[in-house]
Amino acid sequence: MSNKEGSGGFRKRKHDNFPHNQRREGKDVNSSSPVMLAFKSFQQELDARHDKYERLVKLSRDITVESKRTIFLLHRITSAPDMEEILTESEIKLDGVRQKILQVAQELSGEDMHQFHRAVTTGLQEYVEAVTFQHFIKTRSLISMDEINKQLIFTTEDNGKENKTDKQCGTWRLKITPVDYLLGVADLTGELMRVCINSVGNGDIDTPFEVSQFLRQVYDGFSFIGNTGPYEVSKKLYTLKQSLAKVENACYALKVRGSEIPKHMLADVFSVKTEMIDQEEGIS
Repeated sequence: MSNKEGSGGFRKRKHDNFPHNQRREGKDVNSSSPVMLAFKSFQQELDARHDKYERLVKLSRDITVESKRTIFLLHRITSAPDMEEILTESEIKLDGVRQKILQVAQELSGEDMHQFHRAVTTGLQEYVEAVTFQHFIKTRSLISMDEINKQLIFTTEDNGKENKTDKQCGTWRLKITPVDYLLGVADLTGELMRVCINSVGNGDIDTPFEVSQFLRQVYDGFSFIGNTGPYEVSKKLYTLKQSLAKVENACYALKVRGSEIPKHMLADVFSVKTEMIDQEEGIS
């Protein structure tokens, strides 16, 4: 107890020993001095940067929410007749997401994107996941990063106004970074695993084999990156491996055992495979 009082008393005495006249003199500093003017400009710059960062965080949250809703919508595809209708609706939703990305591009105009990348990366990853998911359903292939970036070139009009500014009429561009693209594709594999399971339940035996072949190619690609890539990418490799194992096990059950396994028991088969993977990871 005495030590605490002593330490507290020491800090108090040290504070009291600071000359009072020097503290008072601080109030009389000339606010128009070059030093004060410089620090005021620093304050304004930092405040503006912080406000911009917060606006980007909010836009990223909106992009994430709308992209997730698009993914949920695409999971409703259960048969060919309703596919075109849902794909059309998903394109409308993605156009709305791209309008949010346009606002991000306008906020980042003249700025170094890497300084604000952390504020928008979550939304961009979710957008990549939604776009790649839609493209796979259409073409059974993976859309490239360049093709995604081509969709993120925007041209705004002046709406007939005489005084044109860059904000009213111009071209805006936002480029998805390789890390955002890879993380979005890694998350796509989980959605495709769900597509595989749902398709088996709906009696579709072709989709699981198409998904399995595609996931194997994606997994091989990520294996080339390995631990040399960003930490977030290597972290998702384990989840990707689990999704691939579930899909391959479903294909095995359909190919070898045919109709012996009732549809409602396939989920148990998938869970057994997952437990086997966890045990292998624990041993290695």
